[in-house]
Amino acid sequence: MTKRDLIVRQLKSSIVLHLILGLQMKYELDQAKELSAQIATAIRDSIVNGQLIVNQRLPSESELCDQFDVSRPTVREALKRLAAQNLIRTQRGATGGAFVNKLSFEDAYGQQITTSTLLLSMNAVSFETACEARFALERACIPLAAQRRTPDQLAAMRAEIHRQGQPGLTDESFCASDVAFHRALVDSAQNPVMSYQLAGAVEAIEPLMNMITFTARKREKIVDLHTKIADALEAQNAEETETALANLATHTLELAQEVADNRKPHAG
Repeated sequence: MTKRDLIVRQLKSSIVLHLILGLQMKYELDQAKELSAQIATAIRDSIVNGQLIVNQRLPSESELCDQFDVSRPTVREALKRLAAQNLIRTQRGATGGAFVNKLSFEDAYGQQITTSTLLLSMNAVSFETACEARFALERACIPLAAQRRTPDQLAAMRAEIHRQGQPGLTDESFCASDVAFHRALVDSAQNPVMSYQLAGAVEAIEPLMNMITFTARKREKIVDLHTKIADALEAQNAEETETALANLATHTLELAQEVADNRKPHAG
């Protein structure tokens, strides 16, 4: 490292430290609450606000301890929280430390799916409500998907349709293939924001639907509906794709109703 590089690095570190100092003045720690969570939130807010930019080095642990007046374990716990959110990365060595990470949409999929799954499992969301939300969101992708779908995405959908038709496929594998099919459909819109928002809708709600309807489901019917969606998408016909998806939604609700009716005690 040249002398000029060292000066620039020290300057950058001073700038970041100044930002953290300024942040601390606005964000006083509440001693009654978990300190590491508050520090993580303060640093996260500075990243979201653009005060700390991608690849910027955070102050050292000792500097953070001084500025927030906390112990080193508390700072380390705060940094672990940020790393778990993919907001920072750590590097070892003389030039190492904690750096602001560039968070990609793909990196955030897992958190979106986990949050959506927890919300569905912890709250009384009816099957109809989940189905309505999932298909409405997926339907929003159709106009873009019809224009932008690629041969690879169509091939991925066709591959899942073929897989779903295999006689030895387990219910768990069928569900995974179902998710992959709709993931390819959503990704065909080639809009990363929509793909991220729909990660939870598809990968959290789809397994729920499969879990409820698998006893009444006829795989041949699902394969036929999926084939109609893929055919319409390949023809770049948004209207027919929406119709095919609507038919799938209607069939899914009918399956759920059939399952519910079969569970009702019969009058005898």
